[in-house]
This record gives sequence, C-alpha cells and structure tokens, in this order.
Amino acid sequence: MPTDHNIGNLNVSIVRFEQPFEMIASLIALLTQSSVVHTIYLIDNSATDEPKFQSLPIQYIKNDHNIGFGRAHNIALKKSIDYNEKYHAVINPDIIFEPEILHKIVDFMQLNPTVGALMPKVFYPNGNLQYLCKLIPTPIDVFMKRFIPAQWSIKRMNIFQLRESGYDKILNVPYLSGCFMVLRIKALKEVGLFDERFFLYPEDIDLSRRIHEHYETIFFPQVSIFHAHEQGSYKNFKLFVIHVTNMIRYFNKWGWINDKKRKQINNQTLDQIYTYKKLNTP
Repeated sequence: MPTDHNIGNLNVSIVRFEQPFEMIASLIALLTQSSVVHTIYLIDNSATDEPKFQSLPIQYIKNDHNIGFGRAHNIALKKSIDYNEKYHAVINPDIIFEPEILHKIVDFMQLNPTVGALMPKVFYPNGNLQYLCKLIPTPIDVFMKRFIPAQWSIKRMNIFQLRESGYDKILNVPYLSGCFMVLRIKALKEVGLFDERFFLYPEDIDLSRRIHEHYETIFFPQVSIFHAHEQGSYKNFKLFVIHVTNMIRYFNKWGWINDKKRKQINNQTLDQIYTYKKLNTP
C-alpha cells in the first residue's frame, strides 16, 4: 500500500558550511511542503553564527567548528535512530526539487523493503545530466578522473559512471552520491552511520558500499532533482588536499589493489546493465 501522506516518516538533515541564509531557507521551504517530512535538522559547521536560522521550522544545531560532512550528518542520523524513524534523507544545501518527489520516494521504499538507500536522477541547473551512478572506485579510477584529460580516459570513465545504462531505468548501484540520499534507518542500524574518519568526500562511497552488501542501493530515475555540484576540490587547493587525504584513508580501509569484494560487486553491477541492454536491444 502507498504511504499515508498525512504521516511524516522521513527526517531530513542538511549540513551547512557558510552557505547563505537564502539558499538554506529556500530548501527548507520546499521540504516543509511535503507531508512525509517529519523533522528537518540543520547542522551548521560554519565559523560564524547566523541568528536568522533560529526562525526557521527546523532543529538548528550549531557546531563550534567544522567537524566534517559525515560526522555532522551523524548527529541527526543518531536522533532518527533514537526516535525510531523509518527513513532519513541526507540533502546538500544547493538542491532544488519538486516537493512531491519525496512522496514517490517513500512510497517506493515502503513497497520495496530490500532498498536500503536511494538516489534520484540528478541534473545540473542548466539541465545537463549528472553521471552520479558509479562503480566502487579503484585507485586508477580516482587518479584518471582527477588528473587525466577527459579525451584520454573517456572509455574507462564511461564504464565507471555506468553511462551505458542510459540513466533511464531503476538500477541497483553500489556507489550513490551523498548530495541527495534517502536512507532506511533499519539499514543504518545494521551497517552503521557515516565513517567519521572521512572528513569529506569518500564518506558516501563508504556508506553506499556497506549498505549495498546487505540491501539494494537504488538509482531511482522516476524522480529528479537539480544540484549545483560545485566540485570545490577542483577549485580550492585546501579542499584538494582534503580530498586526496581522505581518499587515501578510504583505500587504506578497503584495500588498494587486493579488494576482491569490490571486483565482485562491480562485476555484478555491470552484468545487471549488460543484461538490461541485451533484453532491450531489438
């Protein structure tokens, strides 16, 4: 049965780091239009206080310094677990969407209890598609994406970003972007929250992977959002260093070369896509 939209069973957390009040307020206005949203948490990692946030219909949590993306979201995720909520959405501040998509997402997850995490289709503000469905990365994937010109790495990147899927069908994908991720609280109780050793960047890879080993982690193109996707580490040297440092931590955790589980999961994902393609080829 579809979800009763009069009952809010989805909590939301947004982590702020110096984004303007107007951006956050606009996102919260969208969220409050959906009756499935129960509590909105704004965790503020910014250096300066912004009293205006106290006026919004949210739970505002101000940290005294930037504690990182995953650790900040974990503050809210722990509350969702404590209050026995069913779903929790992790959403970036620079997101725009139609409020009714949250109903459709919750309905789908209610009807499919094997789904542990879900990401919608994501577009840039100009309407171009963001290729955010990915395999679990190898060190070579990360290096090529970062340092090798696109024309030399296009074949491998097309595979890594699962472009042959067409991004037009529901897929079980092992790496979903943390820009907009709806999580089943039951799954988090089993696999844990964001790994707080990662200050920024690979925490969504790590969590997606851990959930994927026990649940489906679904790309859901029936609904879509717009995401600015600033790619700060390509513009800011400090963020670049943070990105590299945390990717090293990620591969130290899971393995650089000898990661048999990664190979197995990625092969299963590619087999799924090739099967879809074969079945739909005239």
